[in-house]
Amino acid sequence: MQTAPRAFEMHFSIRYLYYLYLMYRLPFFIAFLLLLFTSCEQYSDYVKSDVTYYSNYEYLYDYLGNSKDAVFKVNLPLELLKRENIATPLGLQVNGFGAFDVYWDGIFVGSNGKIARSGQAEVPGTEMTYYQIPENLATIGKHVVTITGTQTQFREANRGISIKLESFLSLHRAPLIVMSFMNLMAGAFLIAAIYYFFLYVNSMRKETTVLLFGIICLLFFCLLLIEYVKFYIDIPYPQYYTRLKIVGWLTFCISILVPWYFMLQFDFKKKKLFLLLLLLSLLAIYIIYYGHYDRTAIYFSYVMCFFSIFIASDAAVRKIKGGLIVVAGLLISVVVNYFLFFDFGLFVAFTIIVLSMLYLHTIRAKAIEEAHNASLLLSSRLQLELIKKNIQPHFLRNTLTSLIDWVEESPQQGVVFIRALADEFDIMNAIAEETLIPIREEIALCQKHLEVMSFRKEICYDWEEKNIDDTEEIPPAIIHTIVENGITHSMTPKQDCIRFCLSFSKETNYKEYALLVIAANRKSKKDKSNGTGFKYIKARLNESYGNHWQFDSVAVEEGWLTTIKIFDTK
Repeated sequence: MQTAPRAFEMHFSIRYLYYLYLMYRLPFFIAFLLLLFTSCEQYSDYVKSDVTYYSNYEYLYDYLGNSKDAVFKVNLPLELLKRENIATPLGLQVNGFGAFDVYWDGIFVGSNGKIARSGQAEVPGTEMTYYQIPENLATIGKHVVTITGTQTQFREANRGISIKLESFLSLHRAPLIVMSFMNLMAGAFLIAAIYYFFLYVNSMRKETTVLLFGIICLLFFCLLLIEYVKFYIDIPYPQYYTRLKIVGWLTFCISILVPWYFMLQFDFKKKKLFLLLLLLSLLAIYIIYYGHYDRTAIYFSYVMCFFSIFIASDAAVRKIKGGLIVVAGLLISVVVNYFLFFDFGLFVAFTIIVLSMLYLHTIRAKAIEEAHNASLLLSSRLQLELIKKNIQPHFLRNTLTSLIDWVEESPQQGVVFIRALADEFDIMNAIAEETLIPIREEIALCQKHLEVMSFRKEICYDWEEKNIDDTEEIPPAIIHTIVENGITHSMTPKQDCIRFCLSFSKETNYKEYALLVIAANRKSKKDKSNGTGFKYIKARLNESYGNHWQFDSVAVEEGWLTTIKIFDTK
């Protein structure tokens, strides 16, 4: 009676499995391939290149004696299972502190430093050494590596001793291959650092991001140099941790500067708060993991990437150009650092970060170039405006009409009039293409213009100066424009002259020009601040000083006061 239900259950299960197969064909296919190509062989403990071996001891600890000068002896049994290439000699890598001799099956194969003996101090060895095993001893089967020596310093570190079998050529070749890439990266960082330092020193803008990028590249160069200096020089084991401390502090500095750079580049808000949080996080890692140098450096890099990704993501949300590219670069660097060995992956990740920074610099350079082209266009327009100011038809017509009258009535004064007009045109022509001119040249232009206008309007104009510094420079014709406005908007006095008083003052962070026109003001319904003359003045100030200036023109009791305040940008 139970046969039918069981058959139904089996039929339903098969149909259900078939339904799952139709819905998820790709996962089923991948699982099938994995099962098909899965090896049935047992796992080997150590498989290194062309040498396969087995050892019960990855690291051996607690082998030191009680006294400082006690000689230790360590036996590390292993079994050599296979050698793919017997043409190359077998090599042995030993990692450990101290000074010791190394034996293979009781046969001396090399030493590291000199063991401390009675009346003779220890000569410290290096943390990592390589030894070539004689070919007649490198047979398949069981062997014993014996290490005897002393460790008179850093005994409390309990560093341990480890061994690794590898082709002797590979043991020496692998660091050389890594160093070739690292030297290439280090050279690129050094050249970039020098270039950006020169760029900062010789730039008028003095951008903080340029200086920061140069410092970051220099620190990357130093980090690569310190990390791989162990392959260039023999570092005695007492100085082993000194190198790691330097690596840690360099990573600490880089972990602060990289997020700071992105804050400045992306105009991140709350910079001080984030810098404080970043600094506190790094200090907490340093305190908690003090003495764990590799782990500290890894966590430093994690914190740096976290803060940098947050800042770049904020920039991407605000749709700042380059934000998404930097986020992608930072995420790639995190993935690379996670899957590669730390010493190598960290520097590859740093290189990706630097490339992201360089991309931001190209964007910045493009913006600066566009701004420069715009400023050149503005400068050309201002030059044209300056020339137009002096060849306006009504100005020439009125001036020439007055000149004819003076020549007819008083030829000698007419000659003076002509010379004054020619001098004004000469000065105007000389300064038309300049961005800044000496203040004395600007004053000469104003005086010539007043002389011309005194003939034309037959009005007395006086020029006065106070505390003028002849070494100062100013954009061309801006005071001349103020003088023109003063002439136009001042009422003709019945007896006295219209006086123009130019004064100069210099304070700690700014300098100021003040031109006081002493005369009665004409009543005008138009707003002078939107006039052509004032627009020209503001454009010239913006061209030379950016936003570091202030322009005011107001009526005062004596007449009209115009001030130009120029702030120090250094």
